[in-house]
Amino acid sequence: MLSRSLNITPAALGIVVLGLSVSTLASAQPLADSISQAIDGGDVALNLRYRYEYVDQDGASEDADASTLRSRITLKSGVVNGFMGLVEVDNVSYIGNDNFNNTENGKTNYPVVADPDYTEVNQAFIRYAFDDNNKATLGRQRINHSGQRFLGGVGWRQNEQTFDAARFTVSPLKGLTVDYSYIWDVNRIFGPEGSDADFEGDSHALIATYKIADGHTLSGFSYLLDLEEAPALSSSTYGLEYTGGFALRDGVSLGVNLSYAEQSDYKDSPLDYDAGYYLAELAVKTKPVTVALGYEVLESDNGIGFKTPLATLHKFQGFADKFLVTPAGGIEDTYVKVATKIAGVKLIAFYHDFEAETGGMDYGSEFDFIAAYKFSKNYSLSFKYAAYEADDFSTDTDKAWLMVTAAF
Repeated sequence: MLSRSLNITPAALGIVVLGLSVSTLASAQPLADSISQAIDGGDVALNLRYRYEYVDQDGASEDADASTLRSRITLKSGVVNGFMGLVEVDNVSYIGNDNFNNTENGKTNYPVVADPDYTEVNQAFIRYAFDDNNKATLGRQRINHSGQRFLGGVGWRQNEQTFDAARFTVSPLKGLTVDYSYIWDVNRIFGPEGSDADFEGDSHALIATYKIADGHTLSGFSYLLDLEEAPALSSSTYGLEYTGGFALRDGVSLGVNLSYAEQSDYKDSPLDYDAGYYLAELAVKTKPVTVALGYEVLESDNGIGFKTPLATLHKFQGFADKFLVTPAGGIEDTYVKVATKIAGVKLIAFYHDFEAETGGMDYGSEFDFIAAYKFSKNYSLSFKYAAYEADDFSTDTDKAWLMVTAAF
């Protein structure tokens, strides 16, 4: 049985049906030809992702062993008079035992592995393209802004985060792209059922990106989050981001990523705060190796840390996921990243040093490692490891993952 039905308002659905009807009637083709065009131009994709995850966490009486398989089928129609549709269904099943806390099974003596077993509609939307650069999408969809620091799909988890939203992407000027979404439901990674499965509300997400020159972009963004199930996470965020690259000499370049944002309480939030966000990352890229140095700060104000509840959090501040919620003292993350490829195997290593933004607390440090190999366009294998060493925050934690993906 499919869980978490798509939540589209009757008015919005009526607009889509009316648009499709008008489009079909206006076309010279008979209805049967339009249906045939949608089917013949469509596509079916199957993705299978098996993952084993192990967690050894101080303070938990047992180690977690999670063996899960995500099966995803995606049905996409052809384009008819500018319209196309997509439906994507996911299933996560356990292979063997479930010796882990999936946040719903009550096994609190195990560390958390947030991969509940379920079947649900992951995406279901209708899109209309006015032209190649301007389109509107209505329904459940994947939305990833920039590097996903403020809005993303959390694609690492077996249950992806998707959004019930109306999204408009337009290009009013050459080099400028404006991406706006009105979001009324966030389908979170914790499963289609339960008290933490959804964030309903009236949220707005906007990012405008301008290509200054080849290899240089400037973005302005705004996130007005109204989250009914978690009003303390409701916030307004405004910021800027710059990304660019500079050639230093033959075979050597410098990548720059700078970001700044200000956040305050919003709507029904019971909190009162104003906190900032800063990121500066420099990456020296050569043909065999890339070395990056970064400094990321999420400030604290009135004992409240800067919040990013809709981000792809696993990408940031360590793969051990110790800082999914910003501590009351904020956080300063100084990190080094080294990446290379040997015999077709992508290798990436991180080292993080975590401190409080206020209060002088030394949180801890973390080492992360990834090895990934793609056998062909259909098959890939990856290994990931994270080791968090606690000082004044949380507990020592080791995590390891082995993942095999097949896509057809």
